[in-house]
Amino acid sequence: MIRFQLVAKTYPRSTRPALDDVDLVVEPGEFVFLVGPSGSGKSTIVRLALREEGITSGELEVAGHDLRRIPRRRIPHLRRQVGTVFQDFRLLPDKTVEDNVAYVLHVLGTPPVEVRKAVPEALETVGLSDLARRLPHQLSGGEQQRVAIARALVRRPPLLLADEPTGNLDPDASLEIVRLLERINAGGTTVVMATHDDRIVDALRRRVVQLDAGRIVRDEATGGYLRAPETGSPCAGGSAVAMPSPAPVEGHTR
Repeated sequence: MIRFQLVAKTYPRSTRPALDDVDLVVEPGEFVFLVGPSGSGKSTIVRLALREEGITSGELEVAGHDLRRIPRRRIPHLRRQVGTVFQDFRLLPDKTVEDNVAYVLHVLGTPPVEVRKAVPEALETVGLSDLARRLPHQLSGGEQQRVAIARALVRRPPLLLADEPTGNLDPDASLEIVRLLERINAGGTTVVMATHDDRIVDALRRRVVQLDAGRIVRDEATGGYLRAPETGSPCAGGSAVAMPSPAPVEGHTR
């Protein structure tokens, strides 16, 4: 699904690379957390995987596309296969929930009959069927992020990239969002989530890829947020959170 091979990314006038010889493979169906301090390279990985920026050196493949050599005209096709969720929701303020979700389909020229079927299914997946006619300002932060997730899922992409999706949410709303992402992953969608939220990472015990200064310093199959370098034990500060087992999401099957 994703393969970084010795990928480096250097920005102009930067004193050090944003990514430095990164090797990372994400297999179909995985749920992977990207963790690390600000500036460690988490968001750079997301931007490169979306081909918002090009790599400086190395090889990068996403969803079967060679991003080092992909023609510009093929980038929209890549992005149709990758759902994206960001910290700031990025909703259209003057459009209803259902219109926000439908907007991406209209831009792609999807036939109206398919839009009328896909939008209610996406809203049902995220639990917002009864809020379809509301505007973004009438929703809580957690509900707005659910709209953003529905918009990312409405094209049924095999890969979902989430860049700090709980960064603007309170702890309860954050847990609701990550439970939703876990259920979506259980339905077969590959999820890669960049986060600072230690509670969520410690609760899920999924694969954790830790970055520091542009390098991967830990890749653990069922890890917590951080480990102390001297002992290898979890660092203080993360609190355990009880979370239920994920239930399958309708419309998504392995």
